[in-house]
Amino acid sequence: MTVPPVDEGNRSPGHHIELIDENPSPRHDGEASPGLRNSKGWDGKLRIPKSAVLSNPEALSDPEYSDDENVMPGDEVPADEGKPFLSHLLDAEPLDTDEIMCTHSRIQSISALRLERFKQVARICLRQNSIQEIEGLEGVAATLNDLDLYDNLISHIGRGLEDLVNLTSLDLSFNKIKHIKHINHLTNLTDLFFVANKISKIDGLEGLTKLRNLELGSNRIRELQNLDNLTSLEELWVAKNKITELTGLSGLSNLRLLSIQSNRISDLSPLKDVPQLEELYISHNMLESLEGLEHNTKLRTLEISNNKVASLKGLGPLVELEELWASYNLIADFNEVEKELGDKKSLTTVYFEGNPLQLRGPALYRNKVRLALPQVQQIDASKFCPCLSASYAVNMLTPI
Repeated sequence: MTVPPVDEGNRSPGHHIELIDENPSPRHDGEASPGLRNSKGWDGKLRIPKSAVLSNPEALSDPEYSDDENVMPGDEVPADEGKPFLSHLLDAEPLDTDEIMCTHSRIQSISALRLERFKQVARICLRQNSIQEIEGLEGVAATLNDLDLYDNLISHIGRGLEDLVNLTSLDLSFNKIKHIKHINHLTNLTDLFFVANKISKIDGLEGLTKLRNLELGSNRIRELQNLDNLTSLEELWVAKNKITELTGLSGLSNLRLLSIQSNRISDLSPLKDVPQLEELYISHNMLESLEGLEHNTKLRTLEISNNKVASLKGLGPLVELEELWASYNLIADFNEVEKELGDKKSLTTVYFEGNPLQLRGPALYRNKVRLALPQVQQIDASKFCPCLSASYAVNMLTPI
């Protein structure tokens, strides 16, 4: 078990720019959060290094980022002046390269890069530039499978992706996109990123039957809809939106991870439609009860921090549970902790910090949890030797 980093921002193993931060970083609310342990995430922030300078820095702090009046275009080269510079920007690259990376290079026009020279390029990364239009890519359509336009100034998806039918990964995060359009012909896509845009409705995804990972965090989505055709989807990231209900997931028979933090969810019962779910991240919502999880017996990780949950009832059937993150709720009863979690043989990690059962007696809190859950190896941020017996905890609780 590793020290849990934040519940933010990774890509599939082996991806060239997998930027995993091994140290916890503050969330949007200032709390160092447990939960997701890779660089994928609820709003994609950890998919850039901390040392990076965003072309549009509002993206990391302003919830209304990408409104036209808030866009920070950065240091741009005027179009006429920049074209000669851009046309020679890649001259040092071998023509048989399979990867082109031009980040923070003041690029405004993809066409000016003359990408058609590169006959074997499989991946193009043009992060942190000032690109407003997707164009100039038809010359590399035959070989290109990964296109990364993270942190640019793209406001709509035109026809520039029309020929890129071999794409498996497309990242349009941190732009100004309002509508998902002109991508449903990209039937080979497995990973699609629209983090931090202005999207209010999920649509335009029909036909993407190979899609495994969809990131829509930090948008303006109110409803989970039009997902039924995504029959291969394994991971859905929709945190920091305005979603009120967990309906709309019934067609996702392969969904194993749902990140829906910082929304307005109060009822867990619709999750019966995805009984195969293994990881659920639902902190910062409006939960008062865990009832409704009874059918999700495959859950291994459950993150419910920063809600108003007073009871652990509903967790009894979750026999495969390994990690429970429940900080900053209203849980007060150690007897109920033992009743609902004591039989979970695989349970190794629990977080109860900020609950009444911790706040009322912080000095004895961890020993009481050990006594109730002797199988656990980590309580909040503290690890301890799993060989420590429950009898030791009893002795610690017995007055001298």
